[in-house]
Amino acid sequence: MKLRRHVLPSYASVKFPFKLKRADIAIFKICKSLFVLSEVYNVFLLRMAQQPLLSLPEFQSVSTGTLLVKEPLNFWGGARVKPKDTKNSEPVYEPATGRVLCDMIPCGEEEVDEAIKSAHSAYLKWSKLSGMERARFMLEAARIIRERRDEIARAEVANNGKSITEAQVDIDVAWQCIEYYAGIAPTLSGQHIQLPGGSFAYTRREPLGVCVGIGAWNYPFQIAAWKSAPAMACGNAMVFKPSPMTPVTAVMLAEIYKEAGVPDGLFNVVQGGAETGGLLCHHPMVAKVSFTGSVPTGKKIMEMAAKGVKQVTLELGGKSPLIIFKDCELENAIKGALMANFLTQGEVCCNGTRVFVQREIMPQFLEEVVKRTKAIPVGDPMCEATRMGALISKPHMEKVLGFIKQAKEQGAKVLCGGEQFVPNDPKLKDGYFVSPCVLDNCRDDMTCVKEEIFGPVMSVLPFDTEEEVLQRANNTTFGLASGVFTRDIARAHRVAENLQAGTCYINNYNVGPVEVPFGGYKMSGFGRENGQVTIEYYSQLKTVVVEMGDVESIF
Repeated sequence: MKLRRHVLPSYASVKFPFKLKRADIAIFKICKSLFVLSEVYNVFLLRMAQQPLLSLPEFQSVSTGTLLVKEPLNFWGGARVKPKDTKNSEPVYEPATGRVLCDMIPCGEEEVDEAIKSAHSAYLKWSKLSGMERARFMLEAARIIRERRDEIARAEVANNGKSITEAQVDIDVAWQCIEYYAGIAPTLSGQHIQLPGGSFAYTRREPLGVCVGIGAWNYPFQIAAWKSAPAMACGNAMVFKPSPMTPVTAVMLAEIYKEAGVPDGLFNVVQGGAETGGLLCHHPMVAKVSFTGSVPTGKKIMEMAAKGVKQVTLELGGKSPLIIFKDCELENAIKGALMANFLTQGEVCCNGTRVFVQREIMPQFLEEVVKRTKAIPVGDPMCEATRMGALISKPHMEKVLGFIKQAKEQGAKVLCGGEQFVPNDPKLKDGYFVSPCVLDNCRDDMTCVKEEIFGPVMSVLPFDTEEEVLQRANNTTFGLASGVFTRDIARAHRVAENLQAGTCYINNYNVGPVEVPFGGYKMSGFGRENGQVTIEYYSQLKTVVVEMGDVESIF
């Protein structure tokens, strides 16, 4: 336990205007001892007050309807920080029950400044470590996450509403991501260039400094890992702002990094909405902003970052096409379509929500897809048997139901689902559940086909030829992902080449290994997360030119 040195000065070093008696000196020593004991006690109380969230009793066995978070959810300088002003607090709801889970209290300008300065202080230490040294800390963090996977997953479910089965996979992806970039950290290097006359140049790959990560509510813990791992591997520090609807689990990641031994302030969490995000983007000590979220918000972030000429990565929305040819393996295509639409209750930016099916196999496809969609178990997301949990909020649920209603008005036919679902369990009666929906008789000009719904809604459209479907698939402002199912290997690669999207899945959908880059074309954003290429987005090159001879001058 570290204490401040010289809490009180030695009596021998103090100059008193009078002569001390032995009794006075003894009293002075006793007072000093008592003061030191008081300091020890204060540190002990602080440590007790700062038990990691995962160590608190309420997080030990989280089940639906039991978690109530009262701890502060800001984190910088290696500890959770109480908010300075609670007047703008907002309730955060548990999606499965509709009950209040915690309060989200946004950070103001002073708090954002404190967090960024804490990050900068840590960056100065972290950036001087070798890649191998950074890797050791990151591997330890990955180990801790792996060991506590189930507890983190249950907290994620309580805050996000997705099924426990999916949440466990998300946590696995998080530790795998940190482990992957720990492996890359020691390999970062520059280049040597030989020049005439024995002169040469070399490049250094250097960190950017303090990076800001702004996360989305559909993958709270995983996105925090996706953004922090490559940033830290390159020697940067990060201030992370979770979505105001999912403020809890990013703090757990911050505490895990601390437990792993990284410098205090290396990964910080500030809570808040648009105003807090603006403060982060405008701060002069921030070098880069990485954002996951909607297109309108991404545009605003890009505009704010441009004023400080900050680097930006944007991972935005999508309305991705999934093309199913008549020569496909139909069983795999059906499973792919379900995975492309109903993961995380359809709240996935790269979902293949425009399902183009070649006309000859449309009847068989629809019959089997509807049958399996009706069989999806919807309900308590903490139950192992559940495959679809609750949408993130009541307003979002109403928005999704509004899209379905509009689709019907525009001529689409609801083959199944598309209604608010009330589970039998009474504690779930106020949850935000929607039965998974399949829409037939869709046209390219319908709102449900053009706009991102971000809910469990599959729009199915017939097509006849490859040329036709490619033109229709690319007729969108988005370009995040795409997919094709076919047995024709030449067609598969030809279609993948011509689809205007950052990712194209062939005979599968929604698989995302951390080794593989992920990002969009067009209005789905730019920059990449995951894979080796992401190192380029969290580092900068410095060129050093070394002259070994005399300077040639025209003057």
